[in-house]
Amino acid sequence: MTDTLPAEQDTAAIGVGGRYILDIVIPVYDEERDVAACVRRLHQFLLDEVPYRARIVVADNASTDRTLSVARQLAEELSDVEVMHLDAKGRGGALAAAWASSPADVVAYMDVDLSTHLSALMPLVAPLVSGHSDIAIGSRLAASSRVVRGIKREVVSRGYNLLLRGLLGARFSDAQCGFKALRADVARRLLPLVADTGWFFDTELLVLAEKAGLRIHEVPVDWIDDPDSRVDILATAIEDLKGCWRVGRALTTGALPLRDLQAALGREPLVPGVPRGMVGQMVRFGLIGIASTIAYALLYLSLHPALGAQAANLIALLLTALANTAANRAFTFGIRGRADVARHHLRGLVIFAFGLAITSGSLYLLHRYDPTVGKGVELSVLVVANLVATLVRFVALRRVFGASTR
Repeated sequence: MTDTLPAEQDTAAIGVGGRYILDIVIPVYDEERDVAACVRRLHQFLLDEVPYRARIVVADNASTDRTLSVARQLAEELSDVEVMHLDAKGRGGALAAAWASSPADVVAYMDVDLSTHLSALMPLVAPLVSGHSDIAIGSRLAASSRVVRGIKREVVSRGYNLLLRGLLGARFSDAQCGFKALRADVARRLLPLVADTGWFFDTELLVLAEKAGLRIHEVPVDWIDDPDSRVDILATAIEDLKGCWRVGRALTTGALPLRDLQAALGREPLVPGVPRGMVGQMVRFGLIGIASTIAYALLYLSLHPALGAQAANLIALLLTALANTAANRAFTFGIRGRADVARHHLRGLVIFAFGLAITSGSLYLLHRYDPTVGKGVELSVLVVANLVATLVRFVALRRVFGASTR
């Protein structure tokens, strides 16, 4: 449930100053110590530095302390401060609820500790107000950012963003910085597609936006780590990995209506068939290839005792080739949906036949040379043969999937 926010979001309800241009949401959970200082500081900054009519929304998600009562006191005391209360815990859920009901042109959020210096706020929202960009994010990983934090958080942050680039093909630099904004019309289109209500909310939103062709503006920030942060890094990492798997699977199967989203927001490709950069394709192809090789090796070793070398190689290679084609179709070459999927897999099987000829031929020659070799030697020869087949596979798949987008 929600309270305090006006039921009718029209000019009369908002006041003489006209409609809001900017809504800034502060999601809070058990923050009775910090919420007052945060809101007062941000409120004064908006009055002094921001030329737009702006509002602060404190989004309390099921706090168990006095956070909600403190926030309500602030709303009574300060102009353009509202409170939203939700019975369910979850930062993502609080942001989704506040953004969906916002009357403003641009919606934003920042963490209650204000770790990001407020000097970055205008560079964050100005490209959205002008209509140039769709989403803006603060980046702690930009070359000109100034960041103070421990080595553990630095490693975790950079590692997580490398993971996103490898698994989901993300190109934005900092998924989890608590300093983001987006146009309200874009938010209303994206939010129904975002399933996560916790910490993965930011990442899921950005991945969907990027895959839909939306323009993401990155702002270098000055950022100081909050030493009292209560974020459980291990638990959050596990949930993020689950989220990556879920979103990756949805992208692979075409379950997300990205083309409809592109059409609704006017973000269809300007020139159909323009391929993505080869370097990025090679990196994603390589990561998928490593995963496929590991899966192939495990399948081969498990099937060998019952089926023998040639049959085990055939089945292991066929299963991993099908999965490899699907993964490369979605992540390496950016083709979504079910259109032409049968044709793509058929051509993938032709390429598979070439790989089977190389690997089976290697096994045949190995056994002719020494019929007594063990599974370890067989597997080593097969891995080398698969590397040769992989190079051919990349060139062939690039032609297959490149032709399908023209």
